[in-house]
This record gives sequence, structure tokens and C-alpha cells, in this order.
Amino acid sequence: MSSFKDVGFRPADILIPKNIDMEKWSVVACDQYTSQPEYWSKVERFVGDAPSTLHIVFPEIYLDSGNLAARTDSIDKNMYKYLNEGIFNIYKDSFIYVERTLSDGRVRRGLVGAVDLEAYDYEKGSVSLVRATEKTVPDRIPPRVKIRTDAPLELPHVMLLVDDAKFELIKPLSDSKGELDSVYDFELMQGGGHITGYYVPLEKCAYMPEVLEGLVSDDGLLFAVGDGNHSLAAAKECWEAVKKGLSAEQIENHTARFALAEVVNIHDSALVFEPIHRVLFGCNPQNVIEEFSKYNEGLSLSGGNSQKIGYTYGGKRGSLDVTTPKNGLVLAVLQDFLDEYCIKNNIKIDYIHGEDVVMSLSEEKNSLGFLLPVLEKSSLLPFISSNGVLPRKAFSMGNANEKRFYLECRKIK
Repeated sequence: MSSFKDVGFRPADILIPKNIDMEKWSVVACDQYTSQPEYWSKVERFVGDAPSTLHIVFPEIYLDSGNLAARTDSIDKNMYKYLNEGIFNIYKDSFIYVERTLSDGRVRRGLVGAVDLEAYDYEKGSVSLVRATEKTVPDRIPPRVKIRTDAPLELPHVMLLVDDAKFELIKPLSDSKGELDSVYDFELMQGGGHITGYYVPLEKCAYMPEVLEGLVSDDGLLFAVGDGNHSLAAAKECWEAVKKGLSAEQIENHTARFALAEVVNIHDSALVFEPIHRVLFGCNPQNVIEEFSKYNEGLSLSGGNSQKIGYTYGGKRGSLDVTTPKNGLVLAVLQDFLDEYCIKNNIKIDYIHGEDVVMSLSEEKNSLGFLLPVLEKSSLLPFISSNGVLPRKAFSMGNANEKRFYLECRKIK
């Protein structure tokens, strides 16, 4: 008989706040709106001093502010404050079944539990049960490791994708949610839609290990990290550091071995893949376009495919024909060029959700936007199995306000 130990995902002791304003508590994933400070300013004004995940996460828009140590210290203190004040209910050995109603009325369904970091490897070529979908950028991991190392709590914005074409994992919970206790039900701030969570006790989960075992692909893939690749990579690095000082018995169930995440079925009709566009700041747009064209021509990709990529700057729009390797992605060619060009020319690059935001930002002087095509979600897991990771920021699961909001917590110390 299958067990949760065999499938890399299990129930956890999940903490959910009680008797507070939940709309102020729950804020969007920290890697969103990184070029829109007005979004986070509105969040700060709305939240004020109320208990909020805003006070225990580090929005990436502030990563370059030079106060990493001070803000990290403040995060740890606020976590301990919330724990000491007893603001959480503890749901032991459980999952949380989530229904997220998006702003257009679509309902995305998910299951929050603990992923086993021993079953996860973010390196390219991994054959682990849990794998990254995108190339992990080494210099994005240390700040997250620093934040997690001394923190007593974790909050997930990680979303794991599972290829469940028969809807066997989550749909039974949806069908029987009338038998489950609701643990939160509220409107999310800033147009994030509505979210409802249901407590799933251990006795309601007996069917899950066998279902999950049956979803493992021929090459051993079960979960692909659809969101939060770098956050999960940081959790993995923290665990590897902790593990060195533990006995084999301690390793088996140590709290640092696991990380909260939400599992979503890639076949969920409410799960829509959106492109993540690129905007360059402090550049000569025409020079970038010319140099990219030269770069692509110099690749000499015989037998490749031609794909189009859009660009915009100063109110102008155009497109380029880009030659890609067979079964390759236009994004991979562009990203390889940008990685080298931006470093060489000291150009800032940001990754943007929403064509309208790209159009607005690229109106600024010396700014250039590249508009990427959408990745078909049905091709994602087969691509990961066959080719390894995608280039970083290859796709987004919905627009920025459809991302996971911080809500549930788990003790990691």
C-alpha cells in the first residue's frame, strides 16, 4: 500500500489566524509588482499595523534597498510576536483544500500540504519526484536563505503542478466539501478575488497516496514547481545545511525537511498560463534590437524553426523573426542574449506580467519591452521530462493578482 512517505507530499501541522481581519492578513506573493511601487504602497496603507503577512515576508521590490538585515530581523521578531500572542489555530496532520475565485469568476482548486525536500532537486537534469520548471538563478537564492534561516515560520507561495487528467486527487474534496469545515472565507485585497479554505483531516486523505503514486510519469516526475521555484530552492538549501548536523533518525521527520506548498492540477480549467514579458531600463532600444538580431543570425541554427517575438518602446511596436532550435523556445534564445547583454552594458531588466504594464513602462525614455508568446500548459510537464528546466521566468500561472496570496503558516523551528 502506498504512503505519503512514498510520494513526496504529506499532511502538515498548518497554522491559520483567528479573530483578525483576514483581508489585511493575506498579501500577494513577494515576487509580484516589482516595478510598481504604488501597489505595495497601497498595501502598506491598507494594512497599517494590523496583523499581516506583509510584516513577515520580504517583497522583492525592497531587496535592493540596502536594508536586508534590518528587515529580516523585523520579520523574525514579528513572527515570534504573532506566535506569542496566540493568533493561530493549529490544524494538526491535515491538508487545506482551497478554492480561489479569481476576479473574472473562474475557480481554481488546490491542496495545501508539505512537500518533502528530500524528493526535490532543482538542478537541470534532475530525475527527482519534484523538479523545477525553470532555470534557477544562483544569486536569487541567498537572500531567501537568509530570510528563512532564523525564521520560526514559513508561508507558502509555492505552487506545485500535477498532471491529473482524471481529476482523482482534488475533485473528491470539491465534491464533498459540504462535509468539511471552512477555516477561512474572505475577499482578497487589491482585486485578488475571493478565497475559501477547508480543513481536511487525516481520515479524509486515505485515498491520496495511491492516487499520487499512479500519477508519477515514466521518468519519475510527479510534481513540477509552477510558482515559487527560488523560494523552494532556498528551503532546500536551508534543509541541506540543517541536515549535516542530524542523525539518521532525526532526519526522518525534522520540520526543516518539509516546505508548505499548494498542489494544483495542470488540467484545472481555471489555471491559465500567461507569458512573462521582459522590460529593459537604461538602454538604447534600437541598439538592443539590432544586437539581438545579429546574435540570432550568428547562431546558425540549421533545421530550426522561425518564431516571432514582439517589442515596444516609445509608443512604437514591431516584431522580429527569431530562429530557434528544433523543439526549442523563442524565449530561450532571447534570454541567453539578454543575460549577456544586460551584464555587459549594465542594464536593468525586469520580468513583467501583463502586456498593458509593458506598454506603460516601455513609454519611459531608454526603456524597451519584449512581448513573449504564451507557453501551452499541456506541453509543460512533457517538456520538463524530456528537456529539463525551462529558461527562468518562462511563464506565469495567471496575471499578477491571480498569484498565490500568503495565508497559511507552518512552524519550521
